[in-house]
Amino acid sequence: MGKSFPEPQGGGSLILAWQVKHRKVVVIGGGEVAAGRILNLLNADAKVTVISPRDGLNAEVAHRVERMQVQYVDRKFLSTDLDDPSISMVLVAIDDPEASTEIWQLCKERRIPANIADVPPECDFYFGSVHRDGPLQIMVSTNGNGPKMANIVRRRIAKSLPPNIGDAIAKVGELRKRLRVVAPGNGEGPKRMQWMSKVCVEWSLEDLCSMEEQDMDELLHSYRPNVVPTLEQVRRGEEPGKFEFDGSFGWACVI
Repeated sequence: MGKSFPEPQGGGSLILAWQVKHRKVVVIGGGEVAAGRILNLLNADAKVTVISPRDGLNAEVAHRVERMQVQYVDRKFLSTDLDDPSISMVLVAIDDPEASTEIWQLCKERRIPANIADVPPECDFYFGSVHRDGPLQIMVSTNGNGPKMANIVRRRIAKSLPPNIGDAIAKVGELRKRLRVVAPGNGEGPKRMQWMSKVCVEWSLEDLCSMEEQDMDELLHSYRPNVVPTLEQVRRGEEPGKFEFDGSFGWACVI
């Protein structure tokens, strides 16, 4: 009794990291907006199919086609293009409002998630402004209200981040993988998560960035649930939980 809980704030979106790796995504259009969508999809390892007449391709999309980074269909969209049951999503970026709406309706009939560029009511999801640094991705969304504002906010956030945070995150990811080998089993899961959390909180960003292969091995060798040595202790080979006095008073004690 008496405990307060956050009040729901309607009008937002459920922001997710959508896994489209090896999944088929259809992009209809070949202009500047389509180029940005295609790059985002390729960064996510999706199988991209681009449908657009060749004279509608901008330089970047044409580059993707020439490098065979995407599957290309050289013509306007046909309703039969959506008959493939393996299609995971459709992105429409063409300068034809009526055709765009028709494609949206076809997607709804087939229950395929779709995004119609610059038409928020005809979108199952929105694209935000994304900052990328290795494994780190930060998305800022205005729920379709102000794409330029999202870009401004994203740049301000990115400027406040340390330049090496992507490297630190990559090393934490590698440490997590190795920890699963050291402490396998579902029963160890909560202990592993708690231990990794302590590493991220107690080690500085500089520590994580400077962590080397040998440091990881030594850290994992000393693994005990809820006990995390410092980087200095790891490099000196000290057991975690032991603290040494320097003898300033003529004696030393090990706890």
